[in-house]
Amino acid sequence: MTRPRLVLASRSPRRSDLLRSLLDESAPEAAFEVAPADVDETPGPGEAPRDMVVRLALAKARTVAARVGGAAMVIGADTTVELDGESLGQPADAEAARATLRRLSGRTHLVHTGVAVRYGDAESVGVDTARVTFVPLTEELLAWYVATGEPMDKAGGYGVQGQGAVLVERVEGSVATVVGLPLRLLADRMAALGWK
Repeated sequence: MTRPRLVLASRSPRRSDLLRSLLDESAPEAAFEVAPADVDETPGPGEAPRDMVVRLALAKARTVAARVGGAAMVIGADTTVELDGESLGQPADAEAARATLRRLSGRTHLVHTGVAVRYGDAESVGVDTARVTFVPLTEELLAWYVATGEPMDKAGGYGVQGQGAVLVERVEGSVATVVGLPLRLLADRMAALGWK
């Protein structure tokens, strides 16, 4: 059976790297296409963080599927950091990044990544959660990390796969979930829609 065309509805290079690692190593470099989805990522009033990432992952997959056609299998994903019941998205600027990281300092937070796969009219959706504990952050470490620029395009203002790893004491659960694409969940969702 020929595999369907595969499209990742994300501009995140980290998600592309993770998806590439999931596919056969013998697959060509262009084993999937990247087609970012522009959707409003504003949380709904009172919306739980886990519910939000599922809704947004599905919205991304549906938006791109409508654009590329039903013959493609489209993957949408969304990630948020939850602290005290609140979603911490991408910081707007360096000061917002510092404020977010101060809140996370020395504490444990949740990272939720929702995954949605759409193929034809069928959809398969799920969410995975990891627990991340930060080391206590000194002002010097905080200033250094914000100056790297890494916090600016990441939920919660840090990247566990990059220089932000120095902020993290431990991860309970999948590191891929924290990076933004839980591979076991994604493989299950793709298989549910016939990917072999």
